[in-house]
Amino acid sequence: MLFYYAYSGHKNGLERVRRGAAVMNALRNNGTEATLLVNDFRAGLAAKELGVKDYVTVDTVQDIDAIAQVGDSIIIDSLEDDHGRLVKFCSDFKQVWRFAHSMDDKSIHGEILLRAEGQNEADVDALIVEDSYFDTHDKEERVLFFLGDSDYDKVILSNEIFFKSFKMELLLGNYFFVKYEDDLAKLFNELHEPEEYERLIQGSTTVVTSSSQTALEAKMAGAKVIYIELIEDTLYPTALLNDFGIASVQGLSIEAVQALLDKKEEENSSEYKEKLSMISKKLINNIL
Repeated sequence: MLFYYAYSGHKNGLERVRRGAAVMNALRNNGTEATLLVNDFRAGLAAKELGVKDYVTVDTVQDIDAIAQVGDSIIIDSLEDDHGRLVKFCSDFKQVWRFAHSMDDKSIHGEILLRAEGQNEADVDALIVEDSYFDTHDKEERVLFFLGDSDYDKVILSNEIFFKSFKMELLLGNYFFVKYEDDLAKLFNELHEPEEYERLIQGSTTVVTSSSQTALEAKMAGAKVIYIELIEDTLYPTALLNDFGIASVQGLSIEAVQALLDKKEEENSSEYKEKLSMISKKLINNIL
């Protein structure tokens, strides 16, 4: 049996769950079922909305073998310290795939390393978005802002001047604080519920985000995308996003974001779609 562990929660959001859902749905389309392991009930519900059939909650990466049994296989997408459990996983499980923590990360115990950009023959390029983002979508003229699924440090409210400088619509995150919306409503033209995520990412002309997974999804859906570098532990390096035609800005700079909003979008999205599609297929074929 195949399991997929995606680190999730109110501090680190759902990026890894979104990536995991894309992998699991692609595997299912090729006849392979997997069970998702997440850290909380809310992440499980979000995964269900993304098409995942089965999920189980576990406390940390160290608890994977409380569910997975000897002879099973596991895909691990987490930055947590496994406190040496990876040794046991590689010994007990039939196969272990692990998403790299950084560009310097290396396979330690024989696990197959999944990396945004493979550095040697043993690595597997690991870029993927849900197939539906490759389809053609009707667009509504809007600038949609999506910070991520969590704003634990209240980054948005701490940058009131920045957001009041634009006429953006905000896509709320699944882990936003209760009653946070009243304050946010003063900074944006409109607020959208987390359940509208897929429709809005696919149907907006412009998407501004600090989520690298969302940036890729929006780009494949044909949006103009501005990626704002705010967090260190991103799924994909900024340079890689730039290679897919995604513009980037360091921090919440009014001048830099406005300049990119005013800049005409290039017309070669089909090239990027083909490139990402090929990488995704290789990733899935490696797991099958």
